[in-house]
Formats: sequence, structure tokens, C-alpha cells
Amino acid sequence: MSTIRRFRAMDMFHFNNINLDKYTETYHLGYYLSYMSQWPDLFSVAESSSETLMGYMMGKVEGKGDLWHGHVTALTVAPECRRLGLGRGLMQFLEDASEKAYDCYFVDLFVRPSNKVAVSMYENLGYILYRQVIDYYLTDGVMPTEYAYDMRRALPRDVDKKSVVPIKHPVNVEDTFFD
Repeated sequence: MSTIRRFRAMDMFHFNNINLDKYTETYHLGYYLSYMSQWPDLFSVAESSSETLMGYMMGKVEGKGDLWHGHVTALTVAPECRRLGLGRGLMQFLEDASEKAYDCYFVDLFVRPSNKVAVSMYENLGYILYRQVIDYYLTDGVMPTEYAYDMRRALPRDVDKKSVVPIKHPVNVEDTFFD
């Protein structure tokens, strides 16, 4: 059994088992703390009944006008805890907050196309490939430079689903920033 709760600062001392995946982006401590202070309701962990961290989700809201949206900065689940529905549960947690607390138009995320398991999960959750971003992921000595899939799922506020009309041509990283 697991529960989803808000991320706490002390969790940073207990999530190494989750971050040791080649697809997981690891950030400096200040980055985690900034998310925890700016978007505490969008930064959550999945925890076992023995209080072991099983996965986490870092999210935020950004954009203006009809580009106001929830964004998945990181979603990762410990290897031994995969295929239990934790990723789906963490995504639902962020989508619910994006819709109900922030009244967003959509949720988006970036994922490596080579992470086929994640891409498949997002597609099964209703996300579509909105656009490809050239050289989004730069080599880190373990993973090669790779473009990103920018995937989106419209929320109820986007009645006409304008936020999920795919862009056919690849874009540059600087084209993905929301002021």
C-alpha cells in the first residue's frame, strides 16, 4: 500500500534510490527547495506504509492566457516500485491540482523518445505528442544528446482542445519558454 503526500525537505535525504535511474534528471538541492517553496501542492511523493519513498513528482504552473498550464518537471519511480500504478497516481495528483486549484488549460511534460515505457504510459493517460524539441536533452556522459517529445493533455477548461493541436515541425529549446 502507498500514499501520495506533499514533498518535505527531509525527503531529499531519502530519495537516492529513486534518482539512480538513467532517465531521471537530478538537480541541485536548491532546485528541489525552490519547487517545494513555490509550488508545494505540485511537488509530491509516493510513500510506502513503512515510510520508504517510492517515487516523486515535481510540478509547477506557468504561462499566460490560454497558455496557462501545469507542467511536469520530473516524474520518477524507484525501479523496484514500477508497474504498480504510482506514476499514474502522481500524474493524477498533478492534473487534479492543475485543473481544480489553478484552472489550467492543459498539462505538459518533456520526455526522451528513447524512454519508451514512459512515452507509452503518457499516451495511455491521454497525452499526445504536441511537438518535438531539438537537442533538449544534452549529453551527460551517460545518456546521449537527444530531442524531447513535448507531450500535452487538455484539461476541461480548454473546451475546444486548442492546446493539443500538434505542431508538425521540430522547434528549438528557446521556443518552449513561457513568459
